Amino acid sequence: QVQLVESGGGLVQAGGSLRLSCAASGSIFSINTMGWYRQATGEQRELVAAVTSGGSTNYADSVKGRFTISRDNAKNTVYLQMNSLKPEDTAVYYCNARIERLFFGRLLGSDYWGQGTQVTVSS
Repeated sequence: QVQLVESGGGLVQAGGSLRLSCAASGSIFSINTMGWYRQATGEQRELVAAVTSGGSTNYADSVKGRFTISRDNAKNTVYLQMNSLKPEDTAVYYCNARIERLFFGRLLGSDYWGQGTQVTVSS
């Protein structure tokens, strides 16, 4: 009963920008860390950026200074602003959220994933 729906991927030339969005919906009590991961063809999924409920952020070294993660807690939404894109940023980007649900009087935390959105950067 929890869904993460992503949007904003696409094709862009090197040096361009894209903004990804991910909205969480469903039976949500609270959301802790939200983040973005990516997986290029033939590679393992890797963390791109994450933001805590308090606003603390961390980034992969490869995107520092180019990508900015933010969230709107009122909308249960996380964003990833990607600037100065490079061909090596090409991947499927996945939204992740640590969500707590109230289940028969108990709080249960689980990780949820979006369906993924393709980002392709041409040289």
